[in-house]
Amino acid sequence: MAERGVQMDQEKFSCSICLDLLKEPVTIPCGHSYCMNCITEHWDAGTQREVYSCPQCRKEFKPRPVLEKSIVITGFLEDLEKTGLQAAPADLCYAGPEDVACDVCTGRKRKAVKSCLFCPASYCRDHLQPHYDAPPLKKHKLVNPSKNLQENICSRHDEVMKIFCRTDQQCICYLCTMDEHKGHETVPAAAERAEKQKELQVSRQQIQQRIQDQEKDVKLLQQELEAINVSADKAVEDSEKIFTEMIGLIQKRSSDVKQQIRSQQETEVSRVKELQEKLEQKITELKRKDAELKQLSDTEDHNQFLLNYPSLSALSESTYSSSINVRPLRFFEDVTAAVSKLMDKLKYILRDKGTNISEKVTEVDVLISEPEPKTRAEFLKYSQKITLDPNTAYNDLLLSEGNRKVTLLNQPQSYPDHPDRFTEWFQVLSRESLTGRCYWEVKWRGGGVDVAVSYKNIRRAGGSNQCLFGGNDKSWSLRYETKSYTFCHDNIQTPVSGPVSSRIGVYLDHRAGILSLYSVSETMTLLHRVQTTFTQPLHAGIRLRSFSFGAFAEFLKLK
Repeated sequence: MAERGVQMDQEKFSCSICLDLLKEPVTIPCGHSYCMNCITEHWDAGTQREVYSCPQCRKEFKPRPVLEKSIVITGFLEDLEKTGLQAAPADLCYAGPEDVACDVCTGRKRKAVKSCLFCPASYCRDHLQPHYDAPPLKKHKLVNPSKNLQENICSRHDEVMKIFCRTDQQCICYLCTMDEHKGHETVPAAAERAEKQKELQVSRQQIQQRIQDQEKDVKLLQQELEAINVSADKAVEDSEKIFTEMIGLIQKRSSDVKQQIRSQQETEVSRVKELQEKLEQKITELKRKDAELKQLSDTEDHNQFLLNYPSLSALSESTYSSSINVRPLRFFEDVTAAVSKLMDKLKYILRDKGTNISEKVTEVDVLISEPEPKTRAEFLKYSQKITLDPNTAYNDLLLSEGNRKVTLLNQPQSYPDHPDRFTEWFQVLSRESLTGRCYWEVKWRGGGVDVAVSYKNIRRAGGSNQCLFGGNDKSWSLRYETKSYTFCHDNIQTPVSGPVSSRIGVYLDHRAGILSLYSVSETMTLLHRVQTTFTQPLHAGIRLRSFSFGAFAEFLKLK
């Protein structure tokens, strides 16, 4: 590892002209560094005296840059020399399986440090030197080591391809212009590269503009996301306060009613007890009088009887008149009835207003959702791969084409028992749970078919409507039978008009609660649209009509 680090350091601080460690390093405006003498001789030997370029990146400078010694790099080199920077071990200079080998070396080949597009060949440090020394070779184009140099050689003439044929849009050599490409529009490859470079630059500018535009959109969406979260949090907080206040008012009203009932109870109990005590006193007095009269009645002495009779037999005139009106055991039932009536009103208000609240939440959800696609190309952006789940398929249904196709046969398949399997209806559900925005298409042949979506918790066992697509509140189904459509949900059937096609497109925006079904042929025609609130992920479903043996339905691969 230490040797590898040393080699990397040496390459990092090597001059790409002499390939040795930098001596009196200078850095030119493009950022590349060279030995002072190397870059000076290179520019002095150039043919274009007014334009000077970097040997590595080919960036041109005008006028000739003033060269000044790089103090920073010099300091680094001095520090590396103190820490023992040495030439890389010889073994590290030889080409390995992943390296580009020098084409000139014989025997064990060393690593190439540059490839020449004109030769074309790759060279190690030693064999590359003539390209810096010999004036004819200095004009050659040097690049980083490449394994693809042979692709620049014409396979027919074994010449370097320096020409581009615009007629056939391919690189050719100069001999090709004399035979099979004779009369074609040809230009130097460098000239074509320059043109393509301009087009590439335009494309890059367009892409960069798109990036900027979409980054702005991302920021806007982020702002919208933050606004949604802030608004939702505030709505939750405010609604909780309101409901808490409502609960407080109800609790206070409950306490007031309770207090009123108890107060009235106390008054009524006091009244009854007072009457009860008065009546008990009168009863006691009457019993005493009755006892005296009995004693007189039992006296055997006629004289005593007649003597006492006037004083005992005379009854005081009764002033008692029954004013007690006993209610038929109802007392406070009217209060209970009134409270019950109030509860019914509250339920009605909450149900009615709660529905409005849910509708407002749905309206907000629709507003923040993207608009529904209009063209088939726009729908295809949301294409969803659908595969069917064998564990849900009725026993007489055969799955094929990677579980995208279902066929009704007149014989059971060897499916294992499974609690998710439909036991009575010829139905099957998808593996994929569908949320967000999705689009898929179903093609069928023979008999009738139901194209459906369903919650996963639809009942499976039995032949009731609770298991049938569209027969319950857990599924929605477009049925095709006898050349007509019917939409079914919660066992409510709605006739649907529209062009009959053997292909149905299904668009789902789960968050917005939108389910749209289209007849697909040369054009797309909306058959039916549902606006609701989906409370669970959905699964795509297919039902084949009874005894339509050989009939099939298939989820299509969409491009």
